[in-house]
Amino acid sequence: MADQNYSVRYLPLFQSELESAVMYIANRLRNPSSAEKLLDDVEKAIQKRLTNNPEGYEPVMSKKKRDYPYYRIYVGNYIIYYVVIHEDGEHIMEVRRFVHTLQNRDNI
Repeated sequence: MADQNYSVRYLPLFQSELESAVMYIANRLRNPSSAEKLLDDVEKAIQKRLTNNPEGYEPVMSKKKRDYPYYRIYVGNYIIYYVVIHEDGEHIMEVRRFVHTLQNRDNI
């Protein structure tokens, strides 16, 4: 599957969680340069995974029954969760969640 081209799709929940983290760092912690760096690092990590076989990594173990296995990308103190969907001849890396490593991840 390494020779397949993948597109990326972002769920609104991921976008909201990322925006909340960036706003917290920029405004509450008063560190806009770190917030901007986090955004850059997230974008780079997703693009790197997108072009480097997104399914070539260990799936996240889960007690829940899922339609698609979850994968993760670590970016600093955060974890990006995504799935890979094959539909209508397309290969989509769907980015679903953005959580802090200290956050309870039982409900993800």
